[in-house]
Amino acid sequence: MSPIQTLSTLSLAELTEELANGGVFLSVPPFVMHIASPIPVVAQGLHALYGRHELLRNGARFTDFHVAVKSETRLFKRVCVFEMDGFQPFTPLAYGEAFAFLEWGMNWCVTSHCHNWLTIHSAVLEKNGRAVLLPAPPGSGKSTLCAALMLHGWRLLSDEMALLDPATGLVTPAPRPVSLKNESIEVIRKRAPGAGFGPLAHDTLKGNVSHMQVSEQSLAQAHVPALPAWVVFPQFKLGAPLTVAARPKAQALVELTSNSFNQHVHGRAGFEALARLVERCGCHDLTYQSLDDALVWFDALERLP
Repeated sequence: MSPIQTLSTLSLAELTEELANGGVFLSVPPFVMHIASPIPVVAQGLHALYGRHELLRNGARFTDFHVAVKSETRLFKRVCVFEMDGFQPFTPLAYGEAFAFLEWGMNWCVTSHCHNWLTIHSAVLEKNGRAVLLPAPPGSGKSTLCAALMLHGWRLLSDEMALLDPATGLVTPAPRPVSLKNESIEVIRKRAPGAGFGPLAHDTLKGNVSHMQVSEQSLAQAHVPALPAWVVFPQFKLGAPLTVAARPKAQALVELTSNSFNQHVHGRAGFEALARLVERCGCHDLTYQSLDDALVWFDALERLP
């Protein structure tokens, strides 16, 4: 059997050239992505964050998505556009946002087209065989907490979406870089000075954005699904002590349904899958300021039988 070739075997210059001339086929579990772009920051981001991912030569496997981030000039201004199979689903963004655009576009590919799963807007992490879902709106501190938990030994299944198998109730891992915004970037950098970070996109609609590399453990176990045991709704609040309250299961179900990208596609079966998930899980509201206090609480939660 031939050894696996990873993206790290390419130099940045080689990757830049391949992306600009036909693109690369990359394993991004559970998918294969064909990625092309002539924009240097896209190569920089992939080289920094996807070095451990398998590089597939000659389209050796079925390819789930063919995506590209291209450069265009509109109204005398250079911008970037995201394409999937030549289709441009989004308004162009500033040229410097090209790598962040690739990450957001790949999220859209999954949530818009992968309906064999029930997809929920939620971070998912696992420890000792049990997973926690962290559904929360923007500004809640979800991604910061997600990154801190990953650094604390939890396995990342996803920062952005839970891929729930409605038949088995298991979540399929889709570990990709964690999207951090504004002050959270420096908070996590200080906690993990050796961690890999991608390029910084300035002044996006979400503020300043940078992505953090997924842990080696999380990528190595990307083939291992996990059974949810908890649903925790986090909320970062400046100056607030850590407080935890049980979330009524009916409210949790309503919230998860509203956070699902495609429950309407699954209809009754999808709703019943969410109901089973909520019935099986402990549901909590978590308010915190200190990440350290939150990690202590998660440690205690994980030790419960």
